[in-house]
Amino acid sequence: MSRKIRIAILFGGKSAEHEISLLSARNIVEAVDKEKYEPVLIGIDKKGCWYLVDASELYACTDSSTLKSLPATSTPLALAFGEKKGQLINLASRQTIELIDVVFPVLHGPFGEDGTVQGLLKMADIPFVGCGVLASGVGMDKEVSKRLLRDAGISVADFVVFTRQEQDKIDFNAVEKQLAMPVFVKPCNMGSSVGISKAGSQKEFEEAVRLAFQYDNKIIVEEYINGREIECCVLGNEEPIASVPGEILPQHEFYSYQAKYLDENGAILDVPAKLSEDTVKRLQDCAIKVFKTLCCEGMARVDFFLKENDRIIVSEINTIPGFTQISMYPRLWEASGISYPQLIDRLIRLAIERFERQQELKVDAPDLSSVPSCQTEKNLKAKRNQRI
Repeated sequence: MSRKIRIAILFGGKSAEHEISLLSARNIVEAVDKEKYEPVLIGIDKKGCWYLVDASELYACTDSSTLKSLPATSTPLALAFGEKKGQLINLASRQTIELIDVVFPVLHGPFGEDGTVQGLLKMADIPFVGCGVLASGVGMDKEVSKRLLRDAGISVADFVVFTRQEQDKIDFNAVEKQLAMPVFVKPCNMGSSVGISKAGSQKEFEEAVRLAFQYDNKIIVEEYINGREIECCVLGNEEPIASVPGEILPQHEFYSYQAKYLDENGAILDVPAKLSEDTVKRLQDCAIKVFKTLCCEGMARVDFFLKENDRIIVSEINTIPGFTQISMYPRLWEASGISYPQLIDRLIRLAIERFERQQELKVDAPDLSSVPSCQTEKNLKAKRNQRI
């Protein structure tokens, strides 16, 4: 009998979404098929230290209505780079921990969803669930992703961007003239509505700018779109599929961090959304186009605004969507006929398939020994002439 696949669930992290990550990790642990997979829990505290975490420790952080961060009481560990792939080292005993076969990063926000961990895992030659380095980085940055989508002919909200160096020079009147009021002010690289404010006056705008700059060195100011908030999920590598859409009906002024995670009555989730067949098809097609435009693989959730005239505007993409009990990603796939355990299984298989495909690529330089020296010199001269 073959052994179970060891799946490292990587959670926590240094971002402001640390606590949400713990909730997502718990739900993945509970949903994964234990007959097929052996979960290995790896938590990252807010200082960036890695730990081997027992399930009871994770549950202790997520059992109450108050969100908690991971305490530094577990076994400290490091990921080893070497001939044996997926090797973990206990930093306290210096002993080797059992090898892991695939990693499921459920790190929301910076230092996890932005390509940093993906690059580490790629360097370590370990399969991992979700988007690669490029798509993760692009998807995390609201400005870059919007520019790429706009260039691909996909409608996005009008926006302006400011860096920290420009903070004291931001002209409220110029912003109001371009975007009108109200506007949304957001950190460019953050999720879960952290640091986001809706501003309708100069005072609110200035306060929103100060708040957003607490979380990022670059902020984005977006026009207010009066429309239904629709979400659609994408799953796959080369041939992705889209879920049925769902609708967010916020009970607060907008779908804030509090509404998402702390207030049981913060929002109504209408799954599936009440939409015509034509609108559902257009949303699914657009979600897949966004997914492909940003070079995504594995999974993503695409958020839309649907205006009264049925015009679709892309709000943003989330390359590591939430996996909490009320999160849209697992809920929409369940409504589409894929259960939570089946979803986890598919995501793991997609990660392994991508890894195996990448392993077939050549990494050695071309052998020039078989090319006549005169031909090689001729090619080099031609290239030099082109540069000149």
